[in-house]
Amino acid sequence: MKNHYRDFLIRDWQERDRHKAAEVIRTVLSEYGLSWEPDDADKDVLQVEAYYLTTGGEFWVIEYQSQIVGTGAYYPIHRGEKAVEIRKMYLLPSVRGVGMGKYLLQQLEIAIASRGFQQIWIETASVLAEAVKLYETNGYNPTTGIETTRCDRVYFKWLVPSRQMTNDQ
Repeated sequence: MKNHYRDFLIRDWQERDRHKAAEVIRTVLSEYGLSWEPDDADKDVLQVEAYYLTTGGEFWVIEYQSQIVGTGAYYPIHRGEKAVEIRKMYLLPSVRGVGMGKYLLQQLEIAIASRGFQQIWIETASVLAEAVKLYETNGYNPTTGIETTRCDRVYFKWLVPSRQMTNDQ
């Protein structure tokens, strides 16, 4: 992945990004009173190769003025049919409010669909009100089955293959 949105660069994670990406996530979690859990919910950020790259997922970083200011990722999961979970979608406060979150979500969905996945799951916390609103206004439906202890919401979305959409219209 290498894509631009306004003055932002969205690109594939590289090993040198490990600690900077983790710091973005830790900062945003702290902003909302949520704990950084390197041995539990956040261990995937420190082990990107094992959780994302070798499983068929992707982990992206967002740069602004040569600084990492956000992350977004997904990996295959064993619930649902041909399913992935979007994870680690975080933006620093200084770059919010310009449409980057919506654009990032759209790009993740495009990448996920292009790899043949059919379902997307997302877990989040109610305190992340902007994220909740983003998911709900982009076709994600509340469901059950929370697996991450700091989360209290889980969302689900079916991806419709583009050829099926064309035939049904």
